[in-house]
Amino acid sequence: MSVIDTIKEQIEGNDVLLYMKGTPRFPQCGFSSRATEAVMACGERFAFVNILENPEIRAELPKYANWPTFPQLWVKGELIGGCDIICEMAESGELETVIKESVADSAKPDAE
Repeated sequence: MSVIDTIKEQIEGNDVLLYMKGTPRFPQCGFSSRATEAVMACGERFAFVNILENPEIRAELPKYANWPTFPQLWVKGELIGGCDIICEMAESGELETVIKESVADSAKPDAE
């Protein structure tokens, strides 16, 4: 499987996914730390990928996402943004709404 296929699988397989430097318990940069705190404050579980342990993903994701920096927050397959956008959305309450709605949508049985 190619690195891009792995990235697509990770994004499609997780409603809320944070690509970051380090882990939520031990972030390895200030931006990842601030982003993690904002996402954790929403109170929902989320997946993460430590790009420091995945150099191929670190190299390829910015090209795939057309977003040059980390962290990157993906919700329901869409790139939300990096640290500044995540923190702005958290301050306005929008981040919690987006994350809780995505998790609630996944919990619903398919109506079709």
